[in-house]
Amino acid sequence: MRIREIAQARVGYGYRKIRVLLNREGWDVGKYLVYRLYSEEDLSLKRMKPAGKRKASRQREEKLKATAPDQAWSMDFVCDQLQDGTRFRSLTIVDVFTREAVAIDAGQSLK
Repeated sequence: MRIREIAQARVGYGYRKIRVLLNREGWDVGKYLVYRLYSEEDLSLKRMKPAGKRKASRQREEKLKATAPDQAWSMDFVCDQLQDGTRFRSLTIVDVFTREAVAIDAGQSLK
């Protein structure tokens, strides 16, 4: 059978690519017929194994908790939209210990 010959010559080809090659050779075959014959001959490709979880190369260091003001700050962008549709972003810097906003910078072109 020509399907088996193509599958042995081109190991990485599935039934779709084999159908294209058969059509180029003049065989007028549909995808369902090729799939059925391909499956009956047990020519199916091997499934790729999933990559699995990536593991960290080293242990994460434990975060130090702030015990006094101005020891650690965190920053984040906040986006919002005005009633007229104008969008703006603001960069907020917060003291971790006191939860106080140290600085807020707002504008339409912050990136």
